[in-house]
Order: sequence, then structure tokens, then C-alpha cells
Amino acid sequence: MTFKSVLNSLLFKIIVAIVLGIIVSQFAPEWFGRAFATYNGLFSNFLGFFIPVLILALVAPAIAGLGRGAGKWLGITAGIAYGSTIVAGLIAYGLTQVLYPTLLAGQTLNTEVSDIDAGALEPYFTVEMPAPFEVMTALLLSFCIGVAMTTVKSDNLYTLTKEFENVVIKVIWGFVIPLLPIYIFGMFLSLGMNGNIGTVLIAFTKVLLLAVVMTLVYLVLQYIIAGAIAAKNPFSALKNMAPAYFTALGTSSSAATIPVTLDAALKNGISKPVAGFVIPLCATIHLSGSMIKLTLYAFAIVYMADGMEADLGKALGFILLLGIMMVAAPGVPGGAVMVAVGLLQANMGFDNSMVALMIAAYIAIDSVGTAANVTGDGAIAMIVDRFARDKIEGLEAEADAEAADEELSKA
Repeated sequence: MTFKSVLNSLLFKIIVAIVLGIIVSQFAPEWFGRAFATYNGLFSNFLGFFIPVLILALVAPAIAGLGRGAGKWLGITAGIAYGSTIVAGLIAYGLTQVLYPTLLAGQTLNTEVSDIDAGALEPYFTVEMPAPFEVMTALLLSFCIGVAMTTVKSDNLYTLTKEFENVVIKVIWGFVIPLLPIYIFGMFLSLGMNGNIGTVLIAFTKVLLLAVVMTLVYLVLQYIIAGAIAAKNPFSALKNMAPAYFTALGTSSSAATIPVTLDAALKNGISKPVAGFVIPLCATIHLSGSMIKLTLYAFAIVYMADGMEADLGKALGFILLLGIMMVAAPGVPGGAVMVAVGLLQANMGFDNSMVALMIAAYIAIDSVGTAANVTGDGAIAMIVDRFARDKIEGLEAEADAEAADEELSKA
């Protein structure tokens, strides 16, 4: 890799955007911050409009490309993603029971924190860009169309979806990707100028460090398992996913990172149909990083609050239900904790002040969990790709054997 290629790489641009955003936020005037808040608002609204279209364009032809077994691969992918999320939550809960008595010894809960949105930079103007349909609608529609095309062999419909896919990919690489570093710069500029991070992180520094370490360790574990199944070097595969990790670190959105995650997955040798099917799907249903963070923070609050406790039964119910509820998170910053609020109150007994603290702490470092989510998607894609390739190769071998038998019978 040449020095020029490094300078032109998306990963380098993202790192520069993050560092510059933090530095410039220390002295930038308000008008400068509001200008980037305006840009980020417009770009974010466009992503909200575009992501459902992107999912429909990528998932439907990808499912059709998998053939008649697509329905089974959908179930396998969803099962692996949900299992990964639940295992992450159980490990996180186990760590809280082992480490918190020492890590948080003598610390009590202080819920007197300011609202995370207080003093936020206001954009100069906003433009509403309503999506043509919801993310979940896009997923369901993609499944229906894709699976239907595997049953009803319609060449015209498949050609149409492939052309639609090409158009959307052109928009991704010609418009979305070039503007992503500017968006990431604006995100870190806004966080620094609002001064929201400091107060929240002081209260949860130890839990934050534990969450970061655990998400990284869990990623290594995911890729070791995926590498063993797919017969690939897990560390090389993890290295190829670095652009997706840092993009998610800047955007705090699994959905917004789909184009980068998809490109990284293809570099790991994953077939295009499998990558185009698994990556957009897992961006919505695979949330192991978010599960780790929510579990660690929720039980930190439980441990520090007087009169609260959560036994294994309550913890297991919380984790199993949270793994399902987070699928409703629309791929936006803080979406996972927002859909978890009702469960925190009903299952864990959180009051309003505890919920406010949970939201503030989670949103301030939302990108750590999101980065783990999208990077883990690549591991799931490796596993599904291995199984799908074995199936495809088996079908091809059967077809070749039948053709040979026919030739022999004719002879």
C-alpha cells in the first residue's frame, strides 16, 4: 500500500475527521458549530430517507441470488445474530456479578445530571425528508420480493431489481461515502462544543472502560469462531473490517455504515449475494455491542442504587426481551436505548431519573456499541457464506453427477 493510497483511503479520512472534530471543538465559534449542525441535520435526514431504499435495493436481489434456499438462510442468519446478541448480554451480566463488587465498591448513584440535549447546537434551518417507508417495512418487503423471486422465476423482475441495486450503489459511492467524513467531523465537533461528554463520562468512567474492553474482546472471539468455521485468518478478516468500525464510531449508526461494512465484507472474500443479504439484515438485527453496553450500564445503576437488586431470572428475562426489542431500533444514534426504556422501567424497576441517566450515559458514547455491532456483522457474514457455499457446491456437484449419468445413458 502506497502513501498516496493511505491518504486517499476512507479509514484515514475518518480518523482525521474524528481528531479534527475534537480539536476544533475547543475553540470554534458558535456560528461555525451551528453551520455544521445544519449540514449534519440535512445529511442525517437524507440518510433517514435513503436507508430504507438502500435496504430494499440490496436485500431483495441478494435473497434472489441465493436461490431457493433463501428462506432457510434468512432463518439461519437471524438465529446466529440473535444468539450472538444474547450471548454478549449473558457474558456482560456475568462480568457485572464478578467485577462490580470491587469495581464500584463504595460508589452510590447520583441521578442529578443535566439532560443530554441541554445546550445543544441548533441548526440554522432543517429540511424534512420523510422516508418512503419504514426500515422494518423495507426489510419485510425485501424478504417477500426476494423469496418470491426464488419461487417464481421471473427474469424481468430480477433484472429490474439488479438495475435498481446498481443505481443505489452508484448513489452510495458517488454521494454518501464522499460526504461521510464531513458528517463525522460535524458529529464530534457538536459533541465537543456542547460539553455533554465530560459530565456523563466522569460518572461512568470505569464502566465505560469495561464496555470498551469487552466489546473488543467479544469481537476477537466472534472472529476466532468465524475464522475457524470459514477456514480464514480471523485477525486478517478483523483488520479488513477496520473501516466499518471507525465509520460506525463516527456516525453512531449501523444503517449509515452499511455501504462501508458491505465493502469490507467483500474484501474478506465473502460472495456478493451473501454479503448483500447478510450485512443489511444484520445492521438491524445484530446488536451485540449495544447489548453489552446496555447490560453493563443497567446493572451498574442497579448495583449503585439503594434497595435495588436483579437476580439471574430477572437478568435473563431482561436480556432475552432486550435482544428482540432492539430490532425495532431504526439504526439511528441512541435507538437501542430508546426502545429499551419501557423494559428498563417494567422489568428492572427504573424510575424517571434512572432512565434519564441511562439515556445520557448511553448516547454520549453510543458509537462504541454501534462499532462493535457492525464489525461483528462481518463475522456472521463469514459463517453464513461458508454454509451457503457448501450448499451451492453440493447442488452443483449433484447437477454435474446427473448430467454425467444422462450422458452415460445416452451412450
